[in-house]
Amino acid sequence: MARLSTILDQIDAGSMLLPEFQRGYVWNRDQVRGFMRSLYLGYPVGSLLVWETDTTDKAVRGGPGGGVRQLLLDGQQRVTSLYGVTRGRPPAFFEGDPAAFTGLRFHVAEESFEFYAPVKMKDDPLWIDVTELFVHGAERQIERLASDAKNWQYVGKLMKLQNLLEKDFHAEQITGPDKTTDVVVEIFNRVNSGGTKLSKGDLALAKICAEWSGARPTMRSYLRRWADEGYDFSLDWLLRNVNAVATGRAPFSALDAVSADEFEQALTDAADHINLTLDEIASRLGLDHARVLPGRPAIAVLSRLLSENGGEFTDPFERDKALYWYVHAALSGRFAGSTETYLNQDLATVSGPRGVDDLIGRLRRWRRSLVVKADDLQGAGKGARYYPLVYLVSRVLGARDFATGETVGDFQVQPLFGKGLLSRAGYRPAEINAIANYVLVTPESAAEVARRRPEDYLGGAEEMFPGLLASQCLPDDPALWSVDRYRDFLAARRKLLAAAANEFLDGLHAGARVDAPRLPRVAVRSGGDDEIDIRAEEVSALVEELIRLGLAAPERDAEIPDPETGRALSVAEAVWPDGLQPGQGAPVVLELDPDEADLPRMAELGYEVFTSVEALRGYALRRRREAGGEPPPEAPVSPAVGRVPVAAAATATDPEQELHQAMAAIYQKARDETGYNATYLLSMLAEDGAVETARRLLASATVSTGFTALWNKGRLDLTVEALVLDPRFAGLFTTDELDIARTRLAQFDYA
Repeated sequence: MARLSTILDQIDAGSMLLPEFQRGYVWNRDQVRGFMRSLYLGYPVGSLLVWETDTTDKAVRGGPGGGVRQLLLDGQQRVTSLYGVTRGRPPAFFEGDPAAFTGLRFHVAEESFEFYAPVKMKDDPLWIDVTELFVHGAERQIERLASDAKNWQYVGKLMKLQNLLEKDFHAEQITGPDKTTDVVVEIFNRVNSGGTKLSKGDLALAKICAEWSGARPTMRSYLRRWADEGYDFSLDWLLRNVNAVATGRAPFSALDAVSADEFEQALTDAADHINLTLDEIASRLGLDHARVLPGRPAIAVLSRLLSENGGEFTDPFERDKALYWYVHAALSGRFAGSTETYLNQDLATVSGPRGVDDLIGRLRRWRRSLVVKADDLQGAGKGARYYPLVYLVSRVLGARDFATGETVGDFQVQPLFGKGLLSRAGYRPAEINAIANYVLVTPESAAEVARRRPEDYLGGAEEMFPGLLASQCLPDDPALWSVDRYRDFLAARRKLLAAAANEFLDGLHAGARVDAPRLPRVAVRSGGDDEIDIRAEEVSALVEELIRLGLAAPERDAEIPDPETGRALSVAEAVWPDGLQPGQGAPVVLELDPDEADLPRMAELGYEVFTSVEALRGYALRRRREAGGEPPPEAPVSPAVGRVPVAAAATATDPEQELHQAMAAIYQKARDETGYNATYLLSMLAEDGAVETARRLLASATVSTGFTALWNKGRLDLTVEALVLDPRFAGLFTTDELDIARTRLAQFDYA
């Protein structure tokens, strides 16, 4: 057994450290809150696993190695949280976001933990600053409580909290000369099966770190530098490149034979090769930031090519052929399935005597044809695999602005046909978000393009600036510029884009573009979707809400490929590939167009798929309650209605009961008359009751999925917002809430 205060003192003294192979701190605020609640209530909180070993030749974090130290294997998240809350600072081995444990408060009457909320807690002496209690002692907190004599009854609870550090943790130790880093890493993965598992890359890096403690920090410094330039690479991805340079192989096990000195040199070389590759991809292809950088595993093959050539392409012809291979490998999904298998094949091929030529030949045999087809461009959303090709073509053709006729410099990517316009015309979301609908515009002309119909300005723009339509690969037939011919427009533009792409790529392969001018890097503005794209706003609001709760940021508009075939299963609105909290739980997907996705295959692959924003929000909030150790809320009970959300009382005698009946009725009408089944509304009614359900929907930063669906069907009369404005229920809501409902309905042309 180990007393909590003793463990924290050992961290201060540098005698308890972390092994370098451990990942950083990943808990969120709700897990911290739940852990502190469990400690306070005396619930079991698990045990610690400590490796007692001579750290002279081991990579550690949190202090200098040398001599016998205790390395914390299992319990990092709990110990770090406790240290951060009680010391008011992170421990020396900390890597993560200290906001996860900053600002914790304890309510001495309710014995609950929450993070500081000024409106709720300011000037309330019953909310105790937990960190201040542990750092400065109880005297100041007792003085605050004593400002009101009746609060003396809570001093005992305050002291109970302060005495938490006298509790004992059960701690097991691993000792013995036979416990090598390899053995301990295996033990770590076994005992940490419920937490963040180490990847194969982490396991390989753990062995390198045993010899060179600076390996992981140096790699992280490179990743930060690329992040500053607009690229978001992972440590495993960088390790793939280092492995390619050092061994010419893909499996991380190949690094077993690489010494620390060899690894350090390979890392330096790989970083140089990556920099050169990114520069060529940006300046020759126009793909100059993370959102449009496809086929990232392929960059390891180019790193190997440069390594074989002494850090340079042998000539401009080899460079352009390498870029030709890179684009086709990325677009074909070469590495979407068995990444390691295909990467190993390509690394061996590029190291051969004919290098890039054999690489292209292998890809042609695998793909059968290296020709971009119009049908390849049928994807939807900026996460579609062929979206970077649309971007590439627009950049290399010098897409010209509709207002000025000049080649766009700083620009944003925007739909030519506004999403609201297409939605009201009855087009499906996959058609509305088709990548063939995207064009490049300057920020100055973006609002004008969003406001007007293409038929109203394309002809005039082409007349004033001849060649403008060709620069954007837009059909010149005016009949295709109208909303009712939108599908024909997409088909025509896909053909133009495919033809332009093939001409450009074939020019790279044939050496016809070696003297082409380099493209400048540009500032790409956010935005680009017109104001009626309420679904995107709704997803953005959800993402911001989840990040505020301490959950991970997702990949937006991300394509999910089948790992066996490379076929696109979905282009989802948001994907959390490592779970809502990194390394914990299954990958989570928000797919608002389920008819366009292969949901059975995604379920087979272990994805948790949510088809409405409300469903995902509810799931996240349930996870939050569970992490905080809170019981599920009781469904509200009213005398007449009870807990059944759709079975209204026979007679409603007050506005709240009547609202419950009315809300159940609009659910039924929406299902029967429009085919929209608002199941989330039923769950909210059961959990929160009618008034609170309406208030939650009104409090959201954007309209709900149900509002969007009913707006598309022309039935805003069936929305909760319309119900709130019914004179029967006006007295249940504040003036601000009524104004929100009125504004939303007016904004979307409700009469």
